[in-house]
This record gives sequence, C-alpha cells and structure tokens, in this order.
Amino acid sequence: MTRRFDVVVVGGGHNALVAAAYLGRAGRSVLILERDDHLGGAAVSAEAFVGVPARLSRFSYLVSLLPSRIVADLGLRVSLASRGVSSFTPAIRAGRPVGLLVEREPGPATAASFRALTGSDTEFGRWLDFYGRLGALAKVVAPTLLEPLPRKEELRAAVIAAAGEPVWRQVFEAPIGEAITETFADDLVRGVVATDGLIGTHTSLHAPDLLANRCFLYHLIGDGTGEWRVPVGGMGAVTAELVRVAREAGAVIATGAEVTRVDTDGRSAEVGYRTADAAKTVAAHQVLSGVAPHVLAGLRGRPAGARPVGCQLKINVLLTRLPGLRSGADPSQAFAGTFHLDESYVELENAYQASTSGTVPEFPPGETYCHTLTDPSILDPELVAKGWHTLTLFGLHLPVELFTVDNDAVRADLVERYLAGLNRHLTEPVQDCLARDAEGRPCIEARTPLDLEAELAMPGGHIFHGDLAWPFAEDGPGGWGVETDAGNLFVCGAGARRGGGVSGIGGHNAAMAALAAG
Repeated sequence: MTRRFDVVVVGGGHNALVAAAYLGRAGRSVLILERDDHLGGAAVSAEAFVGVPARLSRFSYLVSLLPSRIVADLGLRVSLASRGVSSFTPAIRAGRPVGLLVEREPGPATAASFRALTGSDTEFGRWLDFYGRLGALAKVVAPTLLEPLPRKEELRAAVIAAAGEPVWRQVFEAPIGEAITETFADDLVRGVVATDGLIGTHTSLHAPDLLANRCFLYHLIGDGTGEWRVPVGGMGAVTAELVRVAREAGAVIATGAEVTRVDTDGRSAEVGYRTADAAKTVAAHQVLSGVAPHVLAGLRGRPAGARPVGCQLKINVLLTRLPGLRSGADPSQAFAGTFHLDESYVELENAYQASTSGTVPEFPPGETYCHTLTDPSILDPELVAKGWHTLTLFGLHLPVELFTVDNDAVRADLVERYLAGLNRHLTEPVQDCLARDAEGRPCIEARTPLDLEAELAMPGGHIFHGDLAWPFAEDGPGGWGVETDAGNLFVCGAGARRGGGVSGIGGHNAAMAALAAG
C-alpha cells in the first residue's frame, strides 16, 4: 500500500479534472490516475501533422454543454467564441447548386436563404417558432443539470409552463422524427433539424426507444442557449485550464498509471494500478470513475455486458486555402458554421438503414466546420498569413461493426467517399487544397470507432460511453445520476447520467455526490 487518499479518480479526462478541483477545494485529498502520458482524454489538442505548427482539436472539437456556473466556480480562464453562422447546407436541386444558410441569430439573410430554397417564407416561420419553443425548454432544463435529478413529473410541469405541452410531447414522448416531419415540409430543412438527434448516436429518427430524442435534447440545451462555441486555443486550452485549477486545489496527478482493479465494500476502497516500473495499490475512502461504465465493470471483476456501439468517423485536414462553392456562397461564411453534407432527412434515414445491413451510401452523411475561421490561434501566425485553414468532419451512422473486418481499408474508403461528397459542391477538388507535412504527405487524418477504442479506451468507440439517458428520475429521489451499487463509488465521466460531451457536468455532479456522502 503506497498511500491513502480521501478520493481516487480513475482516468484523467476533463470530467475527472473538474471533480478533482471541486473536491480539492472542499478539503479532500485527491489522486488522479491516468493511463496515458497526458491528461484530457478526448478533450485534447495535438500537432497532428509532422513538421506543421498547427494544433488541432483532435477528437472533441466544439463546446455547448459546459455550464457558465462551472467556469465561474472554478475560475477557469477559458474563452469560447461564438460562430457567426450556425449552419450551411449545400444541395443540388433540378441540377442547380443551392444552399441553406442559418445564422447564429437568424435574421434577413437566413430568411432570404429559406425563401430561395423553398419558394416562400413558410418554412422560416416554422423554424423560428420551433426553435423558439425549444429555447424556452432549454432555459428550464439546463439549470437542473447541476442539481440532483428532478423527478419526471416536476420537470414536465416546468417545461409545459415555459414552452407548452406540445413541446414536452414532441421531445419526451414521441419519436423526434414525428415532430420534425409534422413541422417542416422541406426534406433539406428536416435534415438540418434532425442531425442534432444523431450525433454519436446510431438510431432511427422514428425508433420507439426515443434514443434520438435524448441526443436531440442534449444538443439543444447547453448552458440554457444550446449554442455550440469554439474553444479559443483549441480543446487543449480547456484541458490546460482544468489541469491548472485541479493542481491548485491540491490534486495529485499521476500519468502513465493504468488502473487494473477497483475494490470497494461501500465504506473503503483499494485501487490497483500499474506504472512503467511497478504494480501499486492505493487506499481511498471514495473512488470516482471517469472511465466508461463498461470498463469500470471489468475493473471491479464484474460482467461488463454488451459493448457500446460507437458510430462515427472523425476526419481532420489542413488546407492551404478554402475551396470555392458551386452555389456561389462565400466559403468563409459557409464553412464557419456546421456545413451539413448529404444530411437531408431522407438521406439520414437511408444511411441508418444501410448501416444496419452492413453497408454505407456512396455519399455518407456528415458535417464539417472550420475552426480557424473563428479562432486562427491554433495555427502558427505564418500559416494564418498564408491563408491556411483547418477543416473538421464528423461522419454519422458508421457503427463500429462496419470496421471490424478491416479497419484500415474501411477508414480509407470512407475518407475518399466523404471527400467525393464534398467535391460535388466545390468549384475545385478539396484534394487540391490539402496542405502537406514535412515529409510531403497530405495533411489528413481520420479516426474510426475502433481507433477511439484503442487510443482512448472508449469501448466500441462510443463518444458518450453508452446510450444517453433522460435528465430526470422516473419516480422518487434520483440522486445525482452518478451513483453505483457501492455507496463510495461514483461515475464522473461521460457515462454518468447527464455526462456526455465536453461539459464537466459529470465531474461536478460526482463531486457533489461524494461530498454529500461524507
């Protein structure tokens, strides 16, 4: 036995750092054990291309769910920049390239874009009404994420009072596909709305389990506004601040320390871990787990159950210039927000159905954005002066099973398909705009669910550590949504209820539960 701590945190992701900062400030001694040589988990920046001074947000890349309250509580010196554009969706109609622009604050330009696409102002009016009601819902739900789980009926009453009973029914009771198809008539507009229910989530928009609804909810309630913002300096800047406040709170951080077992009787615990030169054991009063519940079960010597199903491809590229668009849209505007690619409603549903049969469409759905249009600081100033930019793509409906036979071949094939899909809307092939690294190779990298499993210990490459859950308790007191069957073991990572995304919510709530438990 090497030492004893009040709390041992398994894993050094951003939620673990949040939890350690809160607990340390409350006077608890905290040890963080991280298997990798760096902290942050998926919330990291890296120079992905040899000899090129560009630090990309390699995995997680935008921030919505991080509450202002956590930023204020911990004194985080982070800057989250607003994008002027919410989204741009290119399409080809009657052989003619077109596009739908949605500003962050929809105004005359958005109205004109809707009108040009659909032929009237009807869809835009529906859009404003739909998202106005969802905005009222967000203002009710977001503050509850940092409190003990509300009972379902309590949350229902509050949502109905603020946003109306139809909104509760559309989001919480009927498949979200019904609300989308009943509200909007245009297939492209429907698809833009629908994507928020499918990020990192492999399901149909009409599935009766409402998994898409849960994903949709969390993508629209962040900090009460639902706005997705760019971390200035890249995602690594957020992690660096969390490391700072955790250390200042007294947390001891050990990297290169892979946890091998977690034993607890509900009152005290032991955590075994392995470093480069020894196997060690540390005692603790409480344990917080930042790893996926599937992994935690294995560490406790218990059946882990079915492996989660991750379902995305992440592609990062570096460009020497932004390509032009066939529609005539300004690329500095179109790529500044979420650039929806082959994500009409029909295309999304077709892609899901194809993926369940083990295939993918010729042009799979995905979405891109250009970090450097909002925050050029992740590039060396010389590259900025040359007009270089990053481009990030997140592909949908690509379950881990598609990659199991030949991960490398499927990854390469999908990269080519996405580039071909993008090229249909460009005035020049994006390949002609790719930068090259110091060894002459194109600056492009991709990560599949299997890659995430290997690099980040995410079972199945599932970015949420498992299916998202509703932010309420069905009945009776629900605790903080981080509790386990052991009274001194709490889940603090993405696998906590209300824990997905770069939010710190899982870490905050686990810390509060641990403090309340004594």
